[in-house]
Amino acid sequence: MALTLRDSLHLVVEPENLDASVEEVFGLMLGERPRRLAAAEDDRTGQDLESVTAVVGFGGVLSGACVFRSSTAVAIRIAAQMTGMHFDDVDDTVQDAIGEVCNMLAGAWKGKVPDLAARCGLSVPAVISGRDYRLHVQSPEFQLAHAYRYQEGIFRVTIICDSFQ
Repeated sequence: MALTLRDSLHLVVEPENLDASVEEVFGLMLGERPRRLAAAEDDRTGQDLESVTAVVGFGGVLSGACVFRSSTAVAIRIAAQMTGMHFDDVDDTVQDAIGEVCNMLAGAWKGKVPDLAARCGLSVPAVISGRDYRLHVQSPEFQLAHAYRYQEGIFRVTIICDSFQ
């Protein structure tokens, strides 16, 4: 009898796998270790201010997405630290950096689940920036979302699963 991803569901929904992926990517790319915020610390004040959102889709045995969202200030700090450059606003380089961070987070997270590592592909990152936008996802099968403190700011990473085999 062949195993399915449902047999590994406990690994897919394990919050520590997302935390470990964030630590791995930020440690490697930025030499930083963001701290996951407790739900009580996750103040969403200013959530509608200018922000940058990157989305990387999952396809294969799991259909869904990895979403990275931060304020423009946090996105600019991340891009500056990655590239060694100075940015006054969100430009193509900042968007590319945030897209790459999301791509690496998606890859690191799926790599923590052996059934996903080989049987789930990633899309090219899509990056949205600006004000007054909402990313809508129709009733996911499950969602794993955490907020992290990065220097003086906060970013959020969400794993969304529409379906899995």
